[in-house]
Amino acid sequence: MHHGLHFIDAPSPNFDERALPVTMIVLHYTGMVSAEAALARLRDPEAKVSAHYLVDEDGTIHRLVPEDKRAWHAGRSHWRGITDVNSASIGIEIVNPGHDNGYRPFPAEQMGMLIPLVAEIKERYGITRGNVVGHSDVAPARKQDPGELFNWHALARLRLALPRPTKNLVDPGWPDAGFMLALERFGYDVEDAEAAVTAFQRRFRPELVDGEIDMECRCLLLALLLPKPQGDE
Repeated sequence: MHHGLHFIDAPSPNFDERALPVTMIVLHYTGMVSAEAALARLRDPEAKVSAHYLVDEDGTIHRLVPEDKRAWHAGRSHWRGITDVNSASIGIEIVNPGHDNGYRPFPAEQMGMLIPLVAEIKERYGITRGNVVGHSDVAPARKQDPGELFNWHALARLRLALPRPTKNLVDPGWPDAGFMLALERFGYDVEDAEAAVTAFQRRFRPELVDGEIDMECRCLLLALLLPKPQGDE
């Protein structure tokens, strides 16, 4: 079932029953000083947080919650009309100190194991690439992870996530309100407009994350709303 993937079982008591079929994968960073600290918290009954998998910086994969159970990773969140994201998703925690503890790039060994894990889960549930998202995508007002250093391109070129569009870029000339409507249609919770724009940029234009709607943002969003978004392979 898991081709060539090896897991260390580290069961967490923090789960309950799913209310929805699995249609999403949500990627997080742990945001803690060490993998040990993150693993301890994800297994602490008091913390009330968990994920299905945790991928260490050396590529070790820990399995915390069975996939058929609802892990508690996304919190209050929203994506493409789904508000119980925990029920509809597999949650993967990626060990990284995060923005508050010395944010750094995700090592090759880590990405090298995360990618086949995502590929295998996506294939098994028939998840669309538009539903492989970051925590900041589903909770823009609260979260920044996995953040602008995460290599979404590595997933996109294998069709495991949507690409940053590079072809057919045309400015639709939307006013800001029109951009927000399009962003909502794409799937984001736009209640906090600046947070939603920031999350969109973090994901699709990581080199400039300023929360300001500009021509490039409009071009990227329009291309993503077309039937087959295309980026650099």
